[in-house]
Amino acid sequence: MNLQSLINGLLLGGVYACVGIGFSLVWGVANVINLTHGALIMLGAYVTFWAFRLGGIDPFLAIPLAMASMAVIGYAIQRFLVNYVVKIGVFMTLILTFGLQLVLIDSALFAFTGDYRSVTPSYAGAGFDLGGAVIPYIRIGIFAVGLLLTWLLHLFMTYTKTGNAIRATALNKEAAQLVGVNIGHIYAVTFALGAALAGAAGAMLSTLYAVTPVMGNPMLGKAFVIACLGGLGNMWGSLVGGLVLGLAETAGAGLIGPSFQQAISFGLLVLILAIRPEGIVGKKFFAEVKT
Repeated sequence: MNLQSLINGLLLGGVYACVGIGFSLVWGVANVINLTHGALIMLGAYVTFWAFRLGGIDPFLAIPLAMASMAVIGYAIQRFLVNYVVKIGVFMTLILTFGLQLVLIDSALFAFTGDYRSVTPSYAGAGFDLGGAVIPYIRIGIFAVGLLLTWLLHLFMTYTKTGNAIRATALNKEAAQLVGVNIGHIYAVTFALGAALAGAAGAMLSTLYAVTPVMGNPMLGKAFVIACLGGLGNMWGSLVGGLVLGLAETAGAGLIGPSFQQAISFGLLVLILAIRPEGIVGKKFFAEVKT
C-alpha cells in the first residue's frame, strides 16, 4: 500500500467512524438494531443541503443543525414507537425500524424526488500535497470532526449524570431501575444521541457523495460492520472499526478493484466474527465493557 492509499484509507475510515458510532451506541445500550440509521443519515444530508442551498451555510457549520434535527426525530421514534415493542424482543424492533426506514425514504422521495443533489463549498476539490500524496481539505475536516465527536461523546458518557445513567442501563438495566433511572427516558436519550451522530455523518457525507433519498442504504450496512468490528456500545471501538474498514476497502480496491468494496466489508465482518466475535476493542463479557 503506497502513501496515497494509506492516507485515503485513514481518511475514509474517519468518515466510516462517524457513520458507525451512533448505530453502535444504540445497539449496545438499548439492544436495538436501529435500521432507521441509514435514513437518518440521509435526512441529515438533506438538512445540510437545504441549509447550504437556501441559507448559504457552510456544511461544517450546518452539522449542529443536522444533529439537533435528527436528535428530535430520534427521541420521538424511540419514545413514541420503539418503546412500545422493545420489551417484546429484537425481532419486533427490527421489523418496526425497517418499516420506519421505508417510510422515511419514501417520504423523502415524495418531498425531494429522486434527483441527485450536491453540496459544493468553495473549497471542494482543494487540498495540499504531502510527500506526493494529495490530501483533500474536506476529508481532513471530516476526520477531525469524527475525532471531535468521539471525544465529546466520551466526555458526555463519562462525566455527566445522564451519561452515567446510560452506561448503567447498558450494564444492568434492572439495577439501574432500582436506583431511580428512568429506563424509557434513557433509551430515548440514547436514540437521540445515535440519531444526532447519524445527522452529523449525513452532513459530512453530503460533501463527498450525491444527496439522494437512498444514499443511507449502503451506509447502514457499513454501520453494521463497524459496530461488530469495534465492539457494541464502545465509542473508541467505533473509531477503530471505521479506520480498519476504511483501510481494508482502500487496500482491497487497489488489489482487486473498487467494485468489490461491499464484498470486502462483509468479508471482513465474517472474519472478525469468526476470530473475535466481541470485536477488536470490545470485551469478552458484557459486564466488562467500558466506554
